[in-house]
Amino acid sequence: MKRKIFIKNTGIAGATLIASPSLFSNPILNNLNMTKTTPVAVATWNFQNATKKAGKMLESGSKALDAVEQGVMIEEANLKNTTVGNGGAPDRDGNVTVDACIMSPDGDAGAVVYLKEIEHPVSVARKVMEETPHVMLAGEGALQFAIQQGFKKKNLLTEDSEKAWKDWLEHKEYKPIINIENHDTIGMLCLDDKGDIAAACTTSGLSYKVNGRVGDSPIIGAGLFLDNEVGGAVGTGMGEAIMKSVGSFLIVELMRNGMSPQEACKEAVIRTIRKAPNYKDFQVAYVALNKQGEIGSYCIHKGFSYAKFHKGESTDNLSASYLDE
Repeated sequence: MKRKIFIKNTGIAGATLIASPSLFSNPILNNLNMTKTTPVAVATWNFQNATKKAGKMLESGSKALDAVEQGVMIEEANLKNTTVGNGGAPDRDGNVTVDACIMSPDGDAGAVVYLKEIEHPVSVARKVMEETPHVMLAGEGALQFAIQQGFKKKNLLTEDSEKAWKDWLEHKEYKPIINIENHDTIGMLCLDDKGDIAAACTTSGLSYKVNGRVGDSPIIGAGLFLDNEVGGAVGTGMGEAIMKSVGSFLIVELMRNGMSPQEACKEAVIRTIRKAPNYKDFQVAYVALNKQGEIGSYCIHKGFSYAKFHKGESTDNLSASYLDE
């Protein structure tokens, strides 16, 4: 059932909503002087194959929503990437579980958590957004929905990931390592030629996590958030820290109130540091994109970078970091 049809049938469309002034008053929206937008795709970490895919689609006239979905799917299918999709590291019990979310320019969103045996959770998340009245589906329900939508089951535990897990079982020691891909993800933002922004985030989560653990990546406002009037943000690193600060939502609201993407990312990281005395033990990083196509990024530890595709050029860009200033 299409979401719009569901809303119409339940009478929600006829409800009268009373608008109230935003707690985050907007001093900049009235001053936006938008010219023709140059498409751009940015993503956490050096996932240039993903941004190239999305960027070339944008340059060919694709909508931001289509580009961002197809872009992150590159990493979901990348067997060498042990933190996203197929080939992802399992939890402590040997289960590969994937999480993803997606947001469209109109503010709609979809997400799946603790999903098994589906290579492209971001596409399932989009189906949740477009075909149901819900935002998030989990576990067995998410799998059943995916199958109903035509997705095929697939064993996501590769031989290499299984071997690494069995080696880990001999010691059973869990310790996140800064900037080592045992807890990273891909979050992507796309700005199309019409000036619309879309975003997606997908991951298999922490390597050898406790069975059932879900991080920030599929949580709207934490691992990802956008407002098409302002811009968007995505996060990566230690998901628990990002969830506690609702970091991506914070960045968008800071941009709404006049901060540049760079200033907003830095402030979001600083707020996490203030609340976490052990901040030197984990990484948190953000990338933000505003409606003018300006990009910002900031992290705790040096070593984080983001991929960008703009005007036919693909680049890896080192982020500014708190502990390197």
